Amino acid sequence: MSQKALIAMSGGVDSSVAAYIMVQNGYECTGATMKLYSNDDIAIPKGHTCCSLDDVEDARYIASLLDIPYYVMNFSDQFKEKVMDKFVNCYENGITPNPCIDCNRYLKFEYLYNRAKELGIDYVVTGHYAIIEYNEDTHRFLLKKSPNTAKDQSYVLYSLTQEQLAHTQFPLGAMNKEDVRHLAEENGFINANKHDSQDICFVPDGDYISFIEKYTEKLYPKGNFIDKNGNILGEHKGIIRYTIGQRKGLGLSFTAPMYVMNINPYDNTVMLGTNDELFTKELIADDMNWISIEKLTEPMKVNAKVRYRHKEASATVYPFEDGKIKVIFDEPQRAITKGQAVVLYDGDIVVGGGTII
Repeated sequence: MSQKALIAMSGGVDSSVAAYIMVQNGYECTGATMKLYSNDDIAIPKGHTCCSLDDVEDARYIASLLDIPYYVMNFSDQFKEKVMDKFVNCYENGITPNPCIDCNRYLKFEYLYNRAKELGIDYVVTGHYAIIEYNEDTHRFLLKKSPNTAKDQSYVLYSLTQEQLAHTQFPLGAMNKEDVRHLAEENGFINANKHDSQDICFVPDGDYISFIEKYTEKLYPKGNFIDKNGNILGEHKGIIRYTIGQRKGLGLSFTAPMYVMNINPYDNTVMLGTNDELFTKELIADDMNWISIEKLTEPMKVNAKVRYRHKEASATVYPFEDGKIKVIFDEPQRAITKGQAVVLYDGDIVVGGGTII
């Protein structure tokens, strides 16, 4: 009896080709698109988001082409609570979130995974570019970078648990995008040349400030720009408009470029400084998930990323008794930001990751 796979189908080319590969490999496949929100809820016209009606129809068409069952599963309440509400709350508290990590963590690999278990399905399958391997020596599943470095998505998958890794497959892990599109074209997929979604799915126009104001029906109070000594430099337009390292949109003129260094929701101030002042060597992170090791018990040399597009940097990670970690970089890193993930690597293996606090 063949094993069963639930394919998370977004309507894009990656998840469509992932479905095709699983069918070719003899799995009993079912396609599923997660309904995460309605376009009306976010005041965006249809056709501008990765979860639009057009995307659902594309996914449904590919499923019919592959002759597999297809369902739309409604997770909009869970998405609102775990992703959208958190996104807004972070910005209101001077923190910069990564909603794609939260969506992977809670929607794809928690709620969708649990739905698959309820249906007696063995694997959840997505179109991510990363590799899962089992290490016979440590008896642990490993998450590894895709050799396709331009597309590697291991950073946004660091929260996967051992149980989830055991029941997840990434068929595109070692592929490059050109080969994926070629497979899609060969098989007559209507989305073979569809553009990749680059923006936050519920803020597709990139204007997250307008989204937050519409979502909360609130206007955020103005406050003071200050320097590191507390001197007032001018007036800001509400803390949700700023993130660490930001230079544009400050509305002030200085003799030298100034950047956002800190956001304080308690006194509603935004601290500015020079580019040199953005560089720091240390961070503390919590909510850790360990993958290649069970837990960190002693200092470990790693390479660490503090943003998705950040270049890995050599560092030493130190454990705290309460489960938090301190990461000390060999060289100062620019604009380390609260709310972003720090992901730790040993070569191409993800050691683990957590949230910068």
